[in-house]
Amino acid sequence: MSEDHIFVGGGGPEYKVPQNLLLKYANRHGLIAGATGTGKTVTLQILAEGFSNAGVPVFLADVKSDLAGLAKAGSPDFKLHDAFMSRAEKIGFADRYRYESFPVTFWDLFGEKGHPVRTTVAEMGPLLLARMLELTEAQEGVLNIAFRIADEQGLPLLDLKDLQALLVWLGENADAVQLRYGNVSPSSIGAIQRRLLVLENQGGTNLFGEPALALSDLMLKDGQGRGRINILAADRLMASPRLYATSLLWLLSELFEELPEVGDPEKPKLVFFFDEAHLLFDGAQKVLVDKVEQVARLIRSKGVGVYFVTQNPDDIPEDILGQLGNRVQHALRAFTARDRRALAMAAETYRDNPRFSIEDAIREVGVGEAVTSFLEKKGIPGMAERTLIRPPSSQLGPITDEERRAVIAASPIAGKYEEKLDRNSAFEMLKKRAEEAAKAAEEAERREAEEEDLALREFRTGRRYSGSRVGRSTSRKRKGDKSWGEAIGDMVLKELKGTTGRRIVRGLFGTLFKGR
Repeated sequence: MSEDHIFVGGGGPEYKVPQNLLLKYANRHGLIAGATGTGKTVTLQILAEGFSNAGVPVFLADVKSDLAGLAKAGSPDFKLHDAFMSRAEKIGFADRYRYESFPVTFWDLFGEKGHPVRTTVAEMGPLLLARMLELTEAQEGVLNIAFRIADEQGLPLLDLKDLQALLVWLGENADAVQLRYGNVSPSSIGAIQRRLLVLENQGGTNLFGEPALALSDLMLKDGQGRGRINILAADRLMASPRLYATSLLWLLSELFEELPEVGDPEKPKLVFFFDEAHLLFDGAQKVLVDKVEQVARLIRSKGVGVYFVTQNPDDIPEDILGQLGNRVQHALRAFTARDRRALAMAAETYRDNPRFSIEDAIREVGVGEAVTSFLEKKGIPGMAERTLIRPPSSQLGPITDEERRAVIAASPIAGKYEEKLDRNSAFEMLKKRAEEAAKAAEEAERREAEEEDLALREFRTGRRYSGSRVGRSTSRKRKGDKSWGEAIGDMVLKELKGTTGRRIVRGLFGTLFKGR
């Protein structure tokens, strides 16, 4: 393999024309599309291999648990070995084709099939969190108020219990808060809390907390200079599509925010594959689509290439699709009128080839074939070509649990993220405020009780003037015959009893943390 490109497959009438992805333009993003079972996963696998060999780290999500095979070399005992060798011969790749494993780092939001992936609630931000929780505009506004107050009052939002505690505080202080920030309705706070509960039930608690993921750990290389392939276990995560899509979008946004500008490097600093990309845009508000478009447009100057993997190019908004210069289009099946329109639109995005109809080729290519177009010199789209994709060097399919555990144990970051931290943050700070407020309320109540008792004793002393001396009355009174002092005392006592407790300013958090 040349150092300046990745060999993807052979094109032309005899499949002898090399189809190469130039590393110089690999950060111009790309698209891998095609119906289920047409070979998208293998294409993703051989591109990951190529980038790794070129010293470029890769991040991808393993939706079906079959990309874990990148960690293990292929074998001549594999049932498709002869077919692989025949294909390598057909595309002129036989002299370079060999089986090999690649440096892999496994990640898992749930911490079961890889190193845990975490971020803080503050780093996720209100926009992406609102998307994850599927909030309305009004509910998202309340969430923004909560984040603003946390920032102003120095309340770190690290995990979900921090946000839940802050929302309780916000509800109890809504009257004071809304004078400055606008309406904070109990119904909106209740809706957000219910959504957070659903997120907890889906396993979202595991995503938030510390230690948070360091982006530098996604950009490591092995001792041979090969880029490490970061594989996120997403089979279980796919049961919560919004959690999956928002987690990947958060990661992409973090790369955009934190990485320095590098212009147009000779090869990318990192390549990010976004599998099942349609989940990112299904039902997405315009502000979120605009955010993705902005990231896609600008992140290439950070040296990051983004490749969307989906069934149909129609799944990607047009403004984003127009930025994807490197394309591998596997077969599309046109069974309905909508499918035929989508097929025609997909064909129109390619540079015409006079030798064949692109629309017919996309419909007819077999498994492991694709219509490809890669950027050429000066970033010009290459002519569409019918291409036979090269076979993978790593194992096709999953590895065993024992093999996965061995890879995790040998990882350069083993032990760094496994133990979750719980440092002082919004929950603990609000709890401390509640305890101090409750203590102050108890002390105020004790002092008032003492004052009541003193006042009662003074009014019931019954002192009278007798001539020039003051003496205590010893005369026996009949039942119901009260002195003027006793009558006043009874009246004051009645008044005190009626106001006790209501005049005490109690802590606003007194019941917030009860039972925790």
